[in-house]
Amino acid sequence: MEERTQGGYDLDDLDGLYANVDTEYKRLPSLHKQVWAFFNDLLNKQDIEQYRQVLMPKYSQDQDGDDYDTRQQVREDFYAALTEFGLCLKIALSSRSFFEDTSFSETDISTYKRDLRWFVNLRKIVRQDAQETVDYSAYEKQIRNLVDKDVTALQIKEPEGVYIVSELGKELPENWNEEKTRNETDIIRTRVKKTIEQDLSNDPYAQKVFSELLKQAIEDVEALFDHPLKQYALFKDFEEQVNQRELPEIPNAFVDNKHAQAYYGIFLTVLEKEQLAGFVEENAEALVQEAFAIDKLVNKAIAENSLNPQSIETEIRKGLLPRLYAVIGLDKAKEIIDEIIRVMRVGISRQ
Repeated sequence: MEERTQGGYDLDDLDGLYANVDTEYKRLPSLHKQVWAFFNDLLNKQDIEQYRQVLMPKYSQDQDGDDYDTRQQVREDFYAALTEFGLCLKIALSSRSFFEDTSFSETDISTYKRDLRWFVNLRKIVRQDAQETVDYSAYEKQIRNLVDKDVTALQIKEPEGVYIVSELGKELPENWNEEKTRNETDIIRTRVKKTIEQDLSNDPYAQKVFSELLKQAIEDVEALFDHPLKQYALFKDFEEQVNQRELPEIPNAFVDNKHAQAYYGIFLTVLEKEQLAGFVEENAEALVQEAFAIDKLVNKAIAENSLNPQSIETEIRKGLLPRLYAVIGLDKAKEIIDEIIRVMRVGISRQ
């Protein structure tokens, strides 16, 4: 029995494994073609902007009116095809049979290496376009190592008009071609959408208002279809507004305190106009000062009960309920406090 084993594995199994490795490279032509199939319809295969357009997020609405990315599955299929091609090439380059097989010329090998490097770099750009978290699997790390170590020796002549990600922002938008301008506009839209959904989760009022403004901005941009530079400028200005959380209903007093601004927004969301008027009847700054007071109380509760989340919430409820109940009643006071605690939880989870 010992004669038929090696390292605990049956030798017959190992023979099969080695045989598979020595023939795996024969799949390279079909896998290479499979990667290129995503871009068969490109009019100019030297223009990376056209590659980006195939994979860049494009949003539509489902039957429930919710946005979804119509190109997400295409990107995932491209990533999978590229990973399979890269792993196969890695196996081929470590197999003597591959280099001895006369059906693969030096030109073929150079083409496979060149295209792998090109598409790995494209995947990096596309993931940035889609605002995706780059979390390479173990297989993808192997491909990255292959590109960095075994393919770097290739001299790649960049085609005219290639998009270089490190140069983004150095070229004036006025000098972009139409496709690049539209691509950059789509990138901003994707980025703004994620900012509203994720970064503004600790400010429900701003999140709600900017979500509505985004829909309006999309309609305005679509009306400017024949003017891509104006489309880009519109979304660029809107992104700045979102990043600064600039809303006409929000006083400038909160420019340096976004937590207090979120609490102020909760009042605007929960209270009716009549209640808001009653809350500030003594002076117009009452609601602003109340938001700052809430922020101070929340920070104090967190600092004194950092090891006990339940105690944090108890302290907030105990501190806010009496002061809010006297002005807006029990039900509205509880609703506001629940929203304040939800915002606080989001803030703590990010820390």
